[in-house]
Amino acid sequence: MTETQTIDTMEDILKMLDARLREPEPFWDKFYEDRTKPVPFFKNIPDENLVRYIEEGWLSPGDALDLGTGPGRNAIYLAAHGFSVTGLDLSANALDWATEQSQQTGAHVAFRKQDFLETTEQNTYDFIYDSGCFHHMAPHRRVTYVTRLKEMLRPGGYFGLTCFVAGGPLGGATLTDWEVYQENSLQGGLGYTKERLLAIFDAFDVIELTEMKPVDNPEALFGHAGLWTGLFRLKD
Repeated sequence: MTETQTIDTMEDILKMLDARLREPEPFWDKFYEDRTKPVPFFKNIPDENLVRYIEEGWLSPGDALDLGTGPGRNAIYLAAHGFSVTGLDLSANALDWATEQSQQTGAHVAFRKQDFLETTEQNTYDFIYDSGCFHHMAPHRRVTYVTRLKEMLRPGGYFGLTCFVAGGPLGGATLTDWEVYQENSLQGGLGYTKERLLAIFDAFDVIELTEMKPVDNPEALFGHAGLWTGLFRLKD
C-alpha cells in the first residue's frame, strides 16, 4: 500500500498491517532454497503427535488438508495412511520438493500453491493439519484464520496444530499483539500459552493439548521440546 492509497475498507486496514511485516512468500522461498540446511523438519518424517492420532484411532481416513505443507512430510504420511490429501503452501520451492518426495514414496498428494487465508472452499475437509504455520500468523489475521478453519471443515471435522510454546527453547516470541506492530516483527514466530490457544480456538472441543514429546529416533519421527501439539474437533 502506497502513501497515496486510501483506507476505505476493513481489507485496506488488514493490508496496511500486512505491509508492516515481512513478505511471507519471498521469505519461505528463500528458506526452502537450500535443502541441505540442518533443519530437523527437512527430513521426510511425520510429527510424533500426528502418528499418535492415527495409531490411537482418533482420526479416520478422509479428506485432509496439510496447511503450510513445506516439503510435504506430514501430507505424505497422511496419504500413506488412507487419506485423500491436499498440501497447501506459499513457497514454490517447498512445493517442488514436496512433489519430488511424494513421487519417490509413491504417495499421492495434490499440492497447491495458495495462501490459506485466500481459499474459498466450504465444508471440504474432515481434517486440517497445521504444523508450524499458525505461529507465523500476524495477530490481525487470526480471526480470518479461525474463520477459514470453521468454513473449510465438515461438521464435526478435526483440526490438528503444532506451534511454538511461549518463551520455549525453539524461540516462541513472547511479544504482545501490540508489540508486534511496534517492532514490525514476529521475531521468528509467536509463542503461545495453553490458555491463549484455548481462547483462540474456542469454537472447537479439545481432544488433546499437550507439549510435543521429544523422540528417541529422530530419523523416524519429528519430536522436539518447545512445541504445543493439539487436536481439536469442530463443535456441533
